[in-house]
Amino acid sequence: MDSIIFDVDGTLWDSTEIVAEAWTKLIRRETDLNMTITSQRLHQLFGQLLPDIAKQIFPQETTQRQLELIDLCCQEEHRALLKTPADTYEGLEETLIELSKKYALFIVSNCQAGYIEVFLEATGLEKYFKGHLCPGDTGNAKADNIRQIIRDHHLNDAVYVGDTAGDCRASKEAGVPFVFAAYGFGQVEQPDYVIQRPLDLLKLF
Repeated sequence: MDSIIFDVDGTLWDSTEIVAEAWTKLIRRETDLNMTITSQRLHQLFGQLLPDIAKQIFPQETTQRQLELIDLCCQEEHRALLKTPADTYEGLEETLIELSKKYALFIVSNCQAGYIEVFLEATGLEKYFKGHLCPGDTGNAKADNIRQIIRDHHLNDAVYVGDTAGDCRASKEAGVPFVFAAYGFGQVEQPDYVIQRPLDLLKLF
């Protein structure tokens, strides 16, 4: 193995409390909707592509308006997370320090452009990662972005670490083993490996 590719939400940090508050604030400011977004709802939505999330939150709106609103929500969350960073999972930086001595580390997430950069700036963890991709950068979903990271960085034996069934499907579609972060948001059947906390990666690899 020469590299590890990570998801973000539910794998490296849990930003849902801050994001839920930011989205609720934006929706109340920009619309007449009487809606409160909760962290629990975001646990169910995160990991999906943004247009699909927008359809579920704003089903009464046109597709164009859904995309406009979700983009405004994302801008609001970026500001909120840079002002008040979410907590990373316990032991994450210690884990990254050790893993980065042996492996090239990357991030691939189904998020909007700029979100991974916000995560890296807010946490100060950028120095441990060699690169990152998301649909906002490429227009492609997770499996294709995993493949592109592998091609662009000439990786021979990568694994992917994520916390949802969608992560598992994308990993298998991309042809890389999947490590299930069981402490995250989702449930996964038959992953290749399971960890209960980030530090478990040091035992696994």
